[in-house]
Amino acid sequence: MKALILVGGFGTRLRPLTLSFPKPLVDFANKPMILHQIEALKAIGVTEVVLAINYQPEVMLNFLKDFESKLGIKITCSQETEPLGTAGPLALARDKLVDESGEPFFVLNSDVISEYPLKEMIAFHKSHGGEASLMVTKVDEPSKYGVVVTEESTGKVERFVEKPKIFVGNKINAGIYLLNPSVLDRIELKPTSIEKEIFPKIAAENLLFAMVLPGFWMDIGQPKDYITGLRLYLDSLRKKSSIKLARGAHIIGNVLVDESAKIGEGCLIGPDVAIGPGCVIESGVRLSRCTVMRGVRVKKHACISSSIIGWHSTVGQWARIENMTILGEDVHVCDEIYSNGGVVLPHKEIKASILKPEIVM
Repeated sequence: MKALILVGGFGTRLRPLTLSFPKPLVDFANKPMILHQIEALKAIGVTEVVLAINYQPEVMLNFLKDFESKLGIKITCSQETEPLGTAGPLALARDKLVDESGEPFFVLNSDVISEYPLKEMIAFHKSHGGEASLMVTKVDEPSKYGVVVTEESTGKVERFVEKPKIFVGNKINAGIYLLNPSVLDRIELKPTSIEKEIFPKIAAENLLFAMVLPGFWMDIGQPKDYITGLRLYLDSLRKKSSIKLARGAHIIGNVLVDESAKIGEGCLIGPDVAIGPGCVIESGVRLSRCTVMRGVRVKKHACISSSIIGWHSTVGQWARIENMTILGEDVHVCDEIYSNGGVVLPHKEIKASILKPEIVM
C-alpha cells in the first residue's frame, strides 16, 4: 500500500520553532512529528510514503533518508511550486500513488497526532464498498469546526456543515483518509480543497463513509494544542506501553525522558513532560506540562511550566518560564529571568524579564 502525507506550508502557527526546521521535523514526544505517522503506516504494511510539500523539500528528504533504511520504507517527495490546497497535491502526485494493484491509499494531514487505527480503517473501508473513507473524531464544541453529519448505523456521510450555529452533530474531520484511486479522477491539478470541493461530491453519490476514531486525537499545529497533544499522547502511551515512561521518586504523572538526558538531584518533573536527547537538567529544577528539546540545559532551581524550550537553548538559574512561553532554537535565558508567555526567535539572549505575552525579535 501507499500513503500521501500532506506536509504543506510554512508552519507559521508553530513559529519560532519552524524557523529552524520544517514543521514535520519539529520534535513531538522526542521524535519528529512526521515520524509518528510514518512508523504507524509502516506498521500496517505501507511500503511507500509520498510527502506533498512546497517548503524546504531538500531539508526534509535529507533528514528522512536515514529513516528510509532504518524503517525499510520508501519515502519520496512531490513538490508543489505553488500551494495547491488539500486536494491539488493528490493530483500532482497521481503517478506516485497509482499502480496496477488498484489498492486504496492513505492520505494524512501532517499535524495530526492520534493512535492511528489504520488497520481498523482498512477493514472499515472494505466493509462498506464505497469510494472513500474518512476518520472523524468527536469534539465538545462542534461550532468551532466543520461538522460531518453521518448515518449512525452505516457511517455513510450525508453532508458537511461548516461551524454550525445549531447542533447537527459532534463529529469532525480528523484528517486521515483512505481513498480508492478513482478519487483522483475527480481532482484537477489546481488549488482545490478536498474537504470543501471533493468530499461533498463523493458524499452526494453515497460513496463516502466516516469511521469514528477510537482513542485520542489532536491537531498539534499550534503551541497550545501541541502541549495538550503531548498530555493526550503520554496518557495513551501509559495505557499501551508504560515501560517507555520515566519512573522514580522525582517523577509525577506521565514523563518521557530520552536515555541520554541527565537529571540532577532534587528535581521534580511532571506531569506531561518530554525531555529530549542530550538535555542536562541541573539540581532542584521543576518541570511540568512542557517539552524540552534536544541539547537544552536547564540550570539549578529553574521552573518551567506550559512551555516549549527549543533545541540547544539554556534556561538560567532560578529562572521562571511559564504561560506558553516558546523559545526558538539556541535561545539563552539569563539567571533569575521571568517569562510570561514570551515567544522568542532563535539565537537570542534574554537579559530582561518578559512580563506579558509578546514576541521577542
